[in-house]
Amino acid sequence: MLKSAMPPPLVFIHSDSSERPNPWKCTGNICRSPTAEGVFRDRVRQAGLAGRIGTDSAGTHSYHVGEAPDPRSQRAAKARGVDLSDLRARKVTAADFADFDYILAMDGGHLAQLRRMAPPDSRATVALFLDYAPDAPKREVPDPYYGEGLHFTEVLDLCEAGAMGLLEAIRRDRL
Repeated sequence: MLKSAMPPPLVFIHSDSSERPNPWKCTGNICRSPTAEGVFRDRVRQAGLAGRIGTDSAGTHSYHVGEAPDPRSQRAAKARGVDLSDLRARKVTAADFADFDYILAMDGGHLAQLRRMAPPDSRATVALFLDYAPDAPKREVPDPYYGEGLHFTEVLDLCEAGAMGLLEAIRRDRL
């Protein structure tokens, strides 16, 4: 999630720092959203904006709160130089809609659920993550949980496309 006012923009991913992150949302917060968080965090770091843009992720359900990302997600990300090992699953809270500028859903079901959860006075942009990747072959990031290696690679490909588009949008509109 990203915030529109100072402190700097954030993408939904929770942060305890003064930076305001952008949260990504998926069901259990162990596959898609931590992959999106890790990839985006890496792109922000590469762009020299780590002190200006924060990230966090959360799930719409509490199935895996406190757990590390799925080992298959971690392996796929690590193969591309992205470390997810420090991330832990958490559930979306009402405070996220005040704390983040962007709350980005992995699929339409999560998007509808997040929009229902959003308080009327929320200024957070609630959208699909892949809205920021118009050339991506899909509009939603598929859940790889019941799949194997190629499913996690596809998620990583989509997250890389979304992360680049989101970073461009933040640079253009917020920085």
